[in-house]
Amino acid sequence: MRLNFNEIRRRAAAFAHKYADATYERGETQSFYNDFFAIFGVERRSVARCEEHVRKLDNEFGFIDLFWPRFLLVEQKSVGRDLAGASALKR
Repeated sequence: MRLNFNEIRRRAAAFAHKYADATYERGETQSFYNDFFAIFGVERRSVARCEEHVRKLDNEFGFIDLFWPRFLLVEQKSVGRDLAGASALKR
């Protein structure tokens, strides 16, 4: 079902309200992205993967929080954590 702009706005406002006080990355990541994609009527699992296994530039392995092939790569941190510590990745 295609959503109209007003429905997307309503869902986005509800999403923003729901996650306004979210601070714990590990406990919220998958729910956050499932709910984010639902704003647009998209099931996250149909387009993106959480905790994608990747090789970092230093040849160590790690995980990226969300990977939507050819569109989006997300690394998020809990409130107060430094994103600079997230090493560059290669696929």
